[in-house]
Amino acid sequence: MPKVFRPSTSESRIISKIESSKERARKMAIRGIKDCIDPLSNAIAMKLVENNLVETTNKNSLEEQINKCLDKLGRAEDFDIDYQIARFRNLTPQLHVISIYVAAFIIEQLINHKDIVDIFGSDEDIYFCINQQVTKFLPQ
Repeated sequence: MPKVFRPSTSESRIISKIESSKERARKMAIRGIKDCIDPLSNAIAMKLVENNLVETTNKNSLEEQINKCLDKLGRAEDFDIDYQIARFRNLTPQLHVISIYVAAFIIEQLINHKDIVDIFGSDEDIYFCINQQVTKFLPQ
């Protein structure tokens, strides 16, 4: 008969504290979007174009789409967020929820936008480019 693992009370408490601190940080980051949505969307759009990860005919349209994505994230339910990022959870060990949400939006939905010519680079390249800008505005 296999051994059943039952964590001790102290282990359970530590695990619970870690999980609740991760959840609190996630909610604080999502709430923080409202304070910096315009400069953040501008920075992300600019960096994606500068790094040749996104080719577009209209940079302002790209910025507007990212702005809408961030606004939607600020109002989204936890289930909707988890559903959007589900395919990309294993990208890196420590994901920033905002960066992965925007990366998923760009990879899956923005590619079909009329002003987007093409999206280059791997999923990781796009995520790290976005994460670099997000961490400037919203610490993890």
